[in-house]
Amino acid sequence: MAFSEEFIEELRQRCDIVDVVSSYVALTKRSGANLFGLCPFHGEKTPSFAVNGEKQIYHCFGCGKGGSVIGFIMEIENLDYPDAVRFLARRAGMEVPEDAPDPRRNRRERMLALNREAARYFHAQLMGPAGGPGQAYVQKRGISKKTVIRFGLGLAPDSWQNLTDAMTAKGFTRQELVDAGLCRVGKSGGLYDYFRNRLMFPVIDVRGSVIGFSGRILGDGEPKYLNSPDTLVYSKSRSLFALNLAKKSKSGYILLAEGNIDVVSLHQAGFDSAVASLGTSLTADQARLISNYTQKVVIAYDADAAGQKAAQRAIGILQPLDLKIHVVKIPGAKDPDEFVQANGPDKFRQLIERSGNQMEYRLEETAAQFDLTADDGRLNYLRAAARLIASLPGSVEREIYGMRAAEKANVSKDAFLLEVEKVRRQNAAAARKKREREAAAPLRAAQPAERSLRYTDVPSAVAEEGVLNLLCRFPEQFRDLPLTKEDFTSPALGGLYEAVAARARQGEHVTMASLEQQFSPEETALLAGILQRDEITAAAADKAMADYINKIRAQRDKTTAGDDLRGYAEKLKQTKGYGS
Repeated sequence: MAFSEEFIEELRQRCDIVDVVSSYVALTKRSGANLFGLCPFHGEKTPSFAVNGEKQIYHCFGCGKGGSVIGFIMEIENLDYPDAVRFLARRAGMEVPEDAPDPRRNRRERMLALNREAARYFHAQLMGPAGGPGQAYVQKRGISKKTVIRFGLGLAPDSWQNLTDAMTAKGFTRQELVDAGLCRVGKSGGLYDYFRNRLMFPVIDVRGSVIGFSGRILGDGEPKYLNSPDTLVYSKSRSLFALNLAKKSKSGYILLAEGNIDVVSLHQAGFDSAVASLGTSLTADQARLISNYTQKVVIAYDADAAGQKAAQRAIGILQPLDLKIHVVKIPGAKDPDEFVQANGPDKFRQLIERSGNQMEYRLEETAAQFDLTADDGRLNYLRAAARLIASLPGSVEREIYGMRAAEKANVSKDAFLLEVEKVRRQNAAAARKKREREAAAPLRAAQPAERSLRYTDVPSAVAEEGVLNLLCRFPEQFRDLPLTKEDFTSPALGGLYEAVAARARQGEHVTMASLEQQFSPEETALLAGILQRDEITAAAADKAMADYINKIRAQRDKTTAGDDLRGYAEKLKQTKGYGS
């Protein structure tokens, strides 16, 4: 639905972007009007995520994302525009005017309602007379009835249409069942249940809605775990099992496990911060989601080679978010569940307390790959360790871990630290060359981050960006520009110009929030980046606008439109006395 200008403006005023963003991102560095923090949308070590309280916009100079406070909530909470507005309205205590039906919202609400009813159905099956196979499995795994209820565990019967029949009887359509990933269409055109003969784990988001399911097969068969496909309300790569419970934990860390059973077992044992990814290795989106709730992650993956390889990969994904990362090594058991069952919660808690940080863990894993009794093994270990330690930002950290690595290979600390500094110099030289290459390619640097918006005529597009910047900042000064969107070589910039110019001519506010419901997140991110530039003052704006128009004109054929632009540019120069 389209919200009124008055409502969006009041919402923007009540939801200060600095306050809202600060609840997700630590804004620790100030530069002019901008506050900076680590971007929640891509991994980085140096803050490039800027929030401007004066302009009420955010923009990441690294990944290019940007927009208003509404756009930020859309991105970080994975909501569409209307739901982001409702999210902020609830935060601000405002009532949302629902004066027009919103088909997408209705589909979303219907899907959430269907998922909720399906979860109730699965739970009733597990707890009822038909739940024998599921009850036997949870008893075998030591899962209590209290834990079953807390997680809402259920049973998908070993049948083809039980869920389909139950949900259609409640008024849900065939298409809704298919869209929610609960049913599939067979070759004959009939429906069959997607989940069959499985212990069911509802996936619940941080707002308490059932968004999908994960099913563990009972008995033999593949796949062992079956997860809901991505839907309107569920994205596997952006969701974490049990985060709705873990976010309330007072432990001070998120415990990252591999499987749903591990998570359930750990919660039952008192480790209420356990979460797991859903059918995928840890993703960058999941890592950023974790960073919204903690500054420390303890990885407790399976003890086998695959689990340790996954732990190494998870470290690489979590590390750019500036999180404290520890890794639990599980002795004498294949996974956390088996260890807790055999040794009890206290022993597992000791493993967590003794867990090494990510550098200690990686050095140990690296040493295990080489024969340190042989000279070539020691040399290869030291080279690999030097590459790891050279990535540490602090000299004290490098000295501490350098000393440990040197002792491990029985060489002098000083000699090894020289090798570390050599690697650091090589890394710095490589980074410098990369910056030089980027600086030598200004046309490439001027392109938008989003490939679908790439410019076909960069010199003209840079001038077009300048026009947009000045028009947004000084709408009364440039309300009668002789430009149309057809004068823009970039369709995205032309569309943005048309909307901004219309508002300027009508004397309306030109704000990011007022434009966001008309444009895609990629287009508003492009505009946010343009609005970050404010080096041109109001006094110099006329000359700058004339220059931009001349540049646009220079890229055009000699047409009537081109003559109009040339005349307007000359008029600006003569009026202000700039000369030719």
